[in-house]
Amino acid sequence: MKQKALWINQIKGLCICLVVIYHSVITFYPHLIGLQHPLSGLLAKCWVYFNLYLAPFRMPVFFFISGYLIRRYIDEVDWRTSLDKRIWSIVWVLALWGVLQWQALTHLNAWLAPERELATASNAAYADSLSGFVRGMLTASTSLWYLYALVVYFTLCKLLSRWKLPVLGLLALASIAINFLPLPWWGMNSVVRNMIYYSLGAWYGAALMTWMKSVNLRRIWLATGAFAAVSVVLWFANVPLLLSLLSIVLIMKLFYSLEQRYAVNPNNLLNVIGSNTIAIYTTHRILIEAFSLFLIGEMNAASWPVWAELTLVLVYPFASLLICTLAGLGVRKISTALFGDVFFSPPSTLTLSPSTR
Repeated sequence: MKQKALWINQIKGLCICLVVIYHSVITFYPHLIGLQHPLSGLLAKCWVYFNLYLAPFRMPVFFFISGYLIRRYIDEVDWRTSLDKRIWSIVWVLALWGVLQWQALTHLNAWLAPERELATASNAAYADSLSGFVRGMLTASTSLWYLYALVVYFTLCKLLSRWKLPVLGLLALASIAINFLPLPWWGMNSVVRNMIYYSLGAWYGAALMTWMKSVNLRRIWLATGAFAAVSVVLWFANVPLLLSLLSIVLIMKLFYSLEQRYAVNPNNLLNVIGSNTIAIYTTHRILIEAFSLFLIGEMNAASWPVWAELTLVLVYPFASLLICTLAGLGVRKISTALFGDVFFSPPSTLTLSPSTR
């Protein structure tokens, strides 16, 4: 990996860690109804609110970086090559892991929580029929909606690249409007909300990167502070767009500055995680489902000592992150060593031949 790309990879690593923590929190803490100690309940609420406050810092920069990294395919690469590299390769992973998650979560719930009533129509992974699963995947009602979004975003950005500014304006309006006029599908709402960041990276990422590297935030601290204050007020009014844009700049500036000041090792933990985001993203949801189903039953039964309950409530997201990260890295290594990485890239027999690229 080129040295200049390490800080970008570290941001990807941070983002996938935040995604794992997000899913760890929402599948566990809201369902704890039998905690023994009042402090356990307080800690659970703290995690829920902390998770909420992290929202503007989680996906926007992830999508901006994703758009920035594929800008060459938007401007220079033909559709045939793009179809293979940027669309089909992602569709393969989305379809394969969509099926694997569906089967895994269905069987985990039947085993660990057979009495649980699943919202079969709201998530493809909980579908009770093949048609329900397909419908959920087509409407992005899946925890894999990020992959769905990448396909949609790339296709639209390449098709609409001649009209960048007006399209960006429409995407900004859509990102705001979706918070007040949501679609029936939660995943599609996220797809609409975040396209502005991907498009910004794909169309104007190079210019924004140059500006970010050269700007001295200390010299414009007053303007930055004022923008941040307005952004926070709007965020509380359910308009997170400005705060998300500010978070993109601040996160990139932080990681870029750290790389300029300190030598970054390619084997740095965040770099390794950032190089395997898809593996961690696709595998973690299955593990988290198993953890939450088992531990929710244990916690609500009040069968653990109070000290153990407090410890679990305090550290669960970090423990889940550690296990999911190691598991994702392990699955990727096994996939590469034994199966030609078929779990994360389509088999060569199903891709375009080299002569057509």
